[in-house]
Amino acid sequence: MDFLILPDSEDAAALAQVGAQPGGSRDRNERRDPRVVRHASGRPWVVGHWDEDEIVTVSAGDRRIVLLGRARPAPGTLERLLETARSLHDVDSLARRLPGSCHLTASFEGRVRAQGTLSTARQIFHTRVSGVTVAAGDPARLAALAGRGVDEESLALRLLTPGPPWPLSLRTVWSGVAQSAPGHWLELTPGGECRAHRWWSVPEPVAPLSRSAGTVRSALRDAVGARARAGTAVSADLSGGMDSTSLCFLAAATGAELHTHHWQPLDLANDDALWWERSAAALPDARHRSVPADRRPTWFQTPPEHHAAGGGLLEGPLAWHRNHAQMEFVARAAAGAGARTHLMGVGGDELFSPSPTYLWSMVRGHPLTSLPDLNRMRLLNRWWLGPTVRGLLDSRPFAASLRAVADGLTDPLPHPREPSFGWGGVPRMPPWATGDAVATVRRLLGEAADARPGPMHRDRHQHQVIEGALVSGSALRQMNLALDGTGVTLEAPFLDDRVLEAALMVRTEDRVARGRYKPVLTAAMRGVVPAQLLGRRSKGEFSAEAYEGLLRNRRLLLERCDDLELARLGLVDAGALRAGLLGPKPETRDLTPFENTLSCEAWLRGPVRTAPAAALTAHPTGEPR
Repeated sequence: MDFLILPDSEDAAALAQVGAQPGGSRDRNERRDPRVVRHASGRPWVVGHWDEDEIVTVSAGDRRIVLLGRARPAPGTLERLLETARSLHDVDSLARRLPGSCHLTASFEGRVRAQGTLSTARQIFHTRVSGVTVAAGDPARLAALAGRGVDEESLALRLLTPGPPWPLSLRTVWSGVAQSAPGHWLELTPGGECRAHRWWSVPEPVAPLSRSAGTVRSALRDAVGARARAGTAVSADLSGGMDSTSLCFLAAATGAELHTHHWQPLDLANDDALWWERSAAALPDARHRSVPADRRPTWFQTPPEHHAAGGGLLEGPLAWHRNHAQMEFVARAAAGAGARTHLMGVGGDELFSPSPTYLWSMVRGHPLTSLPDLNRMRLLNRWWLGPTVRGLLDSRPFAASLRAVADGLTDPLPHPREPSFGWGGVPRMPPWATGDAVATVRRLLGEAADARPGPMHRDRHQHQVIEGALVSGSALRQMNLALDGTGVTLEAPFLDDRVLEAALMVRTEDRVARGRYKPVLTAAMRGVVPAQLLGRRSKGEFSAEAYEGLLRNRRLLLERCDDLELARLGLVDAGALRAGLLGPKPETRDLTPFENTLSCEAWLRGPVRTAPAAALTAHPTGEPR
């Protein structure tokens, strides 16, 4: 799917005739005529490529609403809204209760509302073209339309490991192309201007588990139901972990024809295989596919049809670059089974596996009752007492944490026994980043700190949960654009707005329980997933796959060091990167810096477009009913 959203004006209408080349897979979309949904004025509003089951359109007089994606509104919901709404702000009520995951856009009396999802798995980007603000779901399409090039400073930010902190994570790699902030919708005016409006804020964690378990269950059931229907084929991961297992049982309950996928782990000590066998046995009507370790693509492997399936990875460097070949393998297998949707458990860890920072929140909200949890976690992880106490006492504001990240860009990582209770991770530039790249990133972080941004929630753990969802949602969106040519969409129900909100409302003290893994999800899935499968306390570990991937692909990676695009831009020292690839890596975390660097390099080697593409002529199909 790809599309442009245009304001209701003659200048914008002209852009529909000289718009960008189709996004996603060019080979796939160039064989299809573009579709258009029109404003009440008759001018083009939404122009692009989508399948019939990916769009819902409703109109009433000079008002209309379009949903693009996987959403299943209750019958009559959209019609009643159009009858009663007084302005675009009244669409908030729909956005707050709509199940599934979609782009939502509305046209009311010449004004346009456009928004994606809270996790940005579906996102709205915008730029100005000939004095008109245009929106889209793919920033590269807007860059091509406006003739904009790559923002090399943003590319330097992408070298940060594990990634740039919020709000710099919202910065695109295309000059002059911006994306909406979480919880905001974009208004496009007939005069060509735009403005952002907040419609959602991170909720307070006040709901007890006894009440929130049912809310999470209902939200997840609706999320899966928006994608899986009786009599239709749906593909899903079944790793053996609790997240994917929950989705498979929810999908099976819809009556859909379920096809599951499992990667057999390389490490025999990884008990994912054991739990997969148990889960598969409890789903006898599903068709299960288990791929042996020696028959699957490796990490860091380039997909065999990189350009045809990915269209050049147009949005930017893939966050999941290391798994690109594996994800293409899964998507093509799903397509071969007749499925157009593949469910993933992405988002489950972010919502239901609290980071150590939950202790920082507990100490402030429940200082006495938090002590047993704190002591247990310190002993379990062998944290040193001094750094633990200092971390828990740290109360620096969010802006100051950005300054601290800037100051420590090239410092060694903290020792594993020094826990982090900060606002986010501990980003570092890789050792092969040039001095210019480090200086650029330090300046950008400093400028962000000087702007004194607030966090997404005053509680550090709540902020981290939503930031984690943003990271995963962005990665999912990028991969879907890269795999558009397969005809299969990767879907992550845990990242749906209603599921995310339900999880964020759970009390912090209920998110961890002694002797129980993911207690909130476990409680929510009682009666859905067999009790024996809810008792797992372990989690699969895949460092063996990471080491193997680098080893088996090292020759190609070393060859790239001889002609490194990142070196040509002055961002990476090719010799230092080569030494890093050849050097010892005694700890798994020593592998992490390679991921973003190799992703940026792979993207730069693709057909990155920086100029307007061929004309996009809109045909009057997909009109509102």
